[in-house]
Amino acid sequence: MTGLPASLAAALTGLGTGLGLIVAIGAQNAWVLRQGVRREHIGLVMLICAISDAVLIAVGTGAISVVSSLAPWVLEALRWGGVAYLVFFAINSFRSALRPGALEERARSRSRRSP
Repeated sequence: MTGLPASLAAALTGLGTGLGLIVAIGAQNAWVLRQGVRREHIGLVMLICAISDAVLIAVGTGAISVVSSLAPWVLEALRWGGVAYLVFFAINSFRSALRPGALEERARSRSRRSP
């Protein structure tokens, strides 16, 4: 982010990363949505999830800061490990998209095996 003060660029990067982690529908968000639809403990559920997300993001950010100051090569290793993971995930997703019936076949074979 050129032209911005370093602290603002870091804050915006952190905000974007945090939103990317929180907004994606995962197990926690699906459960929060379910609780909302059922109208059960909505405020408490949102409060606990928001606090736990904030704590986990802060601890993760702090830990990476400490580790990277002790061993600067760790950030490069994490960066390229992340690139490798995303490329692997993209290739597998592309393969799955080329075989749209594969998911149904896999589900059918699993249902046959279960008693």
